[in-house]
Amino acid sequence: MGDSPLEVNPEETLAKERSLEKRLMAFSSAVIAFSGGVDSTYLLHKAVEVIGRDRVLAVTVDSELTAPEEKIKAGEAAASINAKHRLIELNLLENLELRKNSPERCYICKKDIYGALLQLAGQRNYQAVLDGSNADDTGEYRPGLQALRELKISSPLLEEGLGKEEIRFLSRQAGLATWNRPSAACLASRLPYGEELVPERLQKIAAAEEFLRQIGIANNLRVRWHGNLARIEVNSEDFQLVLGRRKEIIQKLRSLGFIYSTLDLDGFQSGSMDRTLD
Repeated sequence: MGDSPLEVNPEETLAKERSLEKRLMAFSSAVIAFSGGVDSTYLLHKAVEVIGRDRVLAVTVDSELTAPEEKIKAGEAAASINAKHRLIELNLLENLELRKNSPERCYICKKDIYGALLQLAGQRNYQAVLDGSNADDTGEYRPGLQALRELKISSPLLEEGLGKEEIRFLSRQAGLATWNRPSAACLASRLPYGEELVPERLQKIAAAEEFLRQIGIANNLRVRWHGNLARIEVNSEDFQLVLGRRKEIIQKLRSLGFIYSTLDLDGFQSGSMDRTLD
């Protein structure tokens, strides 16, 4: 994302932060659902600051739906703010309904993940489980939010009306290295609804995206799976980089089983697979 100015109202944003601090004071202890992304890192930072390091536990889920480097980044992000961090392994694809990859996939997945976090919180006597959803998430197709409501998971950033740009602004103010980290999403979002979530497919996607990162794509990136075709989504300013390295990309993706490789001229679009639901 670089160091471009963030389009926020500083006074309003800082007022929301003060209100967030008051909201967090209501918790004597908390488990933070922690991906290591912009939102959950900022939430963890504030929780440690307000609730106290010894009473906050960041928990990252290691599953087939998470790219290997994501859990490494989560550990680094937690360490950078001296937070307690734990990795738990969940075999999410044992849930056959989740494997079917229906449009309700996110709801099913969140039920399993946050159910496990609630169980962990209960075992370790933490008062609540907090989630890093933000106000912008309500403008997209997010059935997982319904699961959070049903499980009574608190989403303090969303509840204070903090959007992604505001969270980036506050993260930069706090000196968090994650302030300009590209948005991430679970690997299941790379497949069209109805295509079964098979570990081998997810591993191919993760390997393709890791390769593209290695050749210099630092901004938003998705490799969407369409059978033997890989559809690459990057920001428009990265088109030239992809085209300039196209022979290497084609060779690597073919080695992973993608016969065809295509660059999406729409560029990066969060939730682009949801267009089929319209």
